[in-house]
Amino acid sequence: GPGGGAALENANPLIYRRSGERPVTAREEDDDLPDTIDDREIFDILPGGLRGINDPEHPLTLEELNVVEQVRVKVNDAESTVSVEFTPTIPHCSMATLIGLSIKVKLIRSLPERFKLDVHITPGTHASEHAVNKQLADKERVAAALENSHLLEVVNQCLSARS
Repeated sequence: GPGGGAALENANPLIYRRSGERPVTAREEDDDLPDTIDDREIFDILPGGLRGINDPEHPLTLEELNVVEQVRVKVNDAESTVSVEFTPTIPHCSMATLIGLSIKVKLIRSLPERFKLDVHITPGTHASEHAVNKQLADKERVAAALENSHLLEVVNQCLSARS
């Protein structure tokens, strides 16, 4: 894990049950109807969705740690906006920026470019929420972070499917 054998910040996190896979509706299978992107699709979006992003510290997904929940994903397809609120497992989680970055990268890679993305911490759940939110909202800082090969490697590990 990160830090080479360092103690985990949250060694015994609560683990939540995963919601079931989403059934495909008749409307989605109808090729004559426009495909709108909705909250559930972002949460489940292939491969793995936000629900399948791995936590940087634990062999668990963000869904299993309740860091991301479908109710905190808001999509407005008509206005091309996606807002995702995430809840760090502990108020002083040093991984919050990394988790937010992983969510943002997942959305950037999965969605059409027309979407404006807002990834932020659930209000009141993290000691440095304003600083983290500011970093995640700053396109240049996000781009610079993704040019850092070590950081990109960690983000890619968070986004890779568990074998």
